[in-house]
Amino acid sequence: MENNIITLTGIVESEAVYSHTVMEENFYSFILRVPRLSQTDDLLPVTVSEKLYDREIIKENQKIKVKGQLRSYNKFTEERTKLILTVFVKELSIPEEADEENPNEIFINGYICKTPVYRKTPFGREITDLIVAVNRAFNRSDYIPAIAWGKNAVYAQNLEVGANVMVWGRLQSRNYNKRLSENEVEIRTAYELSITKIESGEELENREEYLEVY
Repeated sequence: MENNIITLTGIVESEAVYSHTVMEENFYSFILRVPRLSQTDDLLPVTVSEKLYDREIIKENQKIKVKGQLRSYNKFTEERTKLILTVFVKELSIPEEADEENPNEIFINGYICKTPVYRKTPFGREITDLIVAVNRAFNRSDYIPAIAWGKNAVYAQNLEVGANVMVWGRLQSRNYNKRLSENEVEIRTAYELSITKIESGEELENREEYLEVY
């Protein structure tokens, strides 16, 4: 489906390991290290079907390019339900040396499914947190956490639940401290879509109608 497209180029952190089986088809997971312009890296989870799993390509320290979808599922534990994100591979290749494409690009077309949360950092930077539901085949949906900054944050804070939005950006990883008790703190990793551009479906429709008239 063209409403959920992600392309990543990075270095395989370690060999893929068995993840799960669906309809007698095995799936494997691994972590892909994707560079940022800030000289840091995002460590991103990737899931690949046994049909595409090539051990000569998916091996430690190998540079690869994957194209697919950003998917979500709920992981149930005794303590809580956790939303898990993973990049589901549709295409897999070794990039050309001259390939200078953006190593981390994502586009989703979905619907606001939770009231946006607007906030400011201690330094006054504006941020809005969103959850975007993206339709998938077989009446399923993926729920994508997204974060908007600056002008995008100001715009996104006013989006209503149910609004259709198109979002462009990159997938990022972020470590944070989760306090489990007074004396126990656990380091966890969150994954989210960092927004570079966002538009509402209504605005796009109005623009297309205007262009048709003029």
